[in-house]
Amino acid sequence: MSDKKRVLITGGAGFLGSHLCDRFLAEGYHVIAMDNLITGDLANIEHLFGNEHFEFHHADVSKFVFVPGKLDYILHFASPASPIDYLKIPIQTLKVGSLGTHNLLGLARVKGARMLIASTSEVYGDPEITRRWRSTLAM
Repeated sequence: MSDKKRVLITGGAGFLGSHLCDRFLAEGYHVIAMDNLITGDLANIEHLFGNEHFEFHHADVSKFVFVPGKLDYILHFASPASPIDYLKIPIQTLKVGSLGTHNLLGLARVKGARMLIASTSEVYGDPEITRRWRSTLAM
């Protein structure tokens, strides 16, 4: 086993996740990308498949998550990221944010890994309502 730091990037075949894979590989990490491909696309990471320090796991983080070996970091970026997707797959979107986070926190605990959780901008709600609410608070 290599002494490289190992990072799990969920949503690794998505727009942000795939760029994070590129960046962490460039920084000298061993990268494990995990994605169920519900909105991610293998085309975003296919250029990495020949890299010996890159792995792809086709998995859904809202179910049981297992990664063999040591794990130093988890970047949880798995989530559909557009209102169109939220309307098409609302239950999966809720599960990845709740059950997925729960499962990954458990994995981080077992592995002694540090974890960063990202979320979609939808957590802030409707931008018009939020803007009006902030305006009211400023008065």
